[in-house]
Amino acid sequence: MLSTRQRIRTLGSSDLPAFLALCEHDSVVNVFADYRARTTNLEPRWLGGEVWGRFVDGELSSACHVGANLVPVQCTVDDAEAFAARALQVGRSTTTLVGPEEPVEAFWRVVSDRWRVPREIRRGQPHLMIDGPTRVPADPLVRATGPGDFDTVYPACVAMYTEEVGVSPEAHGGANLYRARVLQLINRGWSFARFDDDRLVFKAEVACVTPYAAQVQGVWVHPERRGEGLATRGMAAVVDAVRREIAPVVSLYVNEWNTPARRAYERVGFVETARFTTVMF
Repeated sequence: MLSTRQRIRTLGSSDLPAFLALCEHDSVVNVFADYRARTTNLEPRWLGGEVWGRFVDGELSSACHVGANLVPVQCTVDDAEAFAARALQVGRSTTTLVGPEEPVEAFWRVVSDRWRVPREIRRGQPHLMIDGPTRVPADPLVRATGPGDFDTVYPACVAMYTEEVGVSPEAHGGANLYRARVLQLINRGWSFARFDDDRLVFKAEVACVTPYAAQVQGVWVHPERRGEGLATRGMAAVVDAVRREIAPVVSLYVNEWNTPARRAYERVGFVETARFTTVMF
């Protein structure tokens, strides 16, 4: 039970400055929550969920983004357990629990007996970042995509998502929403690809952006072109473009077992800063 010095409540727009200050304690790891706060002003109707804050002596000390993605922010094990206890009271709405491994594992230990069995748990995911020049030449054929590329980009996004997550993003009536998301990234200039003879052979997207960092997702090489170094040179091009035009630091996280991807990122110049755990329902 929380003491009188501690309390958890749903954050609102008036809490935005305090929440952004909390995210700045690790602005790269917290890029998703920071981005969501800036784009929604912490309004539940725009969040599609809530952000909970834990206060100690009236000061915001940790938080938890609770939507389709449940993400702890600057949480100790004790914080994560307190948020998990609240989550048990309101029920599960999330499809993915993800973040730094220690608080995520602590949260999961509390809720695992009451929430349904997850499809998969991915532990030990390296969180990587790069904040300087790449170590390899960039692929000059990688460019930002435009609306005219949508019909080529979209099937590659579906293929990547299905391969990575194990479920098609179009399943359960999700096609329209996913198409809108891909088009949104293209229109923002956050979608990058290389085309050979009108065939997409490499792609990556920027998922979220703050003044401090951008997080990359959806890195994919056509199966017939893997092993040629397209991911290494392509990611060097993406990093160069993002750092030049979008944010000073580029981050991502990768599955621990994905040795080819990890080697490619290491060659580009990414360094590990944390480990993540992802629980998928």
